[in-house]
Amino acid sequence: MKKLFFIIALTLGFTVFSCKKDDGGGCTTCSSPETASFQVCEESDGNASVNGQNTGTPYEVYVSGLVEAGASCNN
Repeated sequence: MKKLFFIIALTLGFTVFSCKKDDGGGCTTCSSPETASFQVCEESDGNASVNGQNTGTPYEVYVSGLVEAGASCNN
């Protein structure tokens, strides 16, 4: 019985952690004097998305470009 419980727990653990990798890296809120606040999220492919639209640009490149252009982004 203990062995069965261990196998079930281990399987559930792998499921939870493997799903986390697919979710992407999270989101940050950005704003600038010219725009309202908006969210930039990291998709599972590593690209940034804005309003659910994949930009095709790597997340780090996109956010750093926004900051260089004068936006303020909070992680």
